[in-house]
Amino acid sequence: MASYYVNKNAQLNGDHEVHKEGCSFLPKEENRKHLGEFNNCHDAVKEAKKHYTLVNGCYYCSKDCHTF
Repeated sequence: MASYYVNKNAQLNGDHEVHKEGCSFLPKEENRKHLGEFNNCHDAVKEAKKHYTLVNGCYYCSKDCHTF
């Protein structure tokens, strides 16, 4: 299992990106919300959607959950 975080700041398109711990693009601590420990990005994105309407997986660390 891995720790996942969601960026509190939306991207230009309105998405809040979900990142796995250790990602090069993980936001600064004050700009991220810990979602919990998950086996996959799909469960992390589902959790993030409880907090934000528009959610997307990071292209680099959660590619399976990234949509264009």
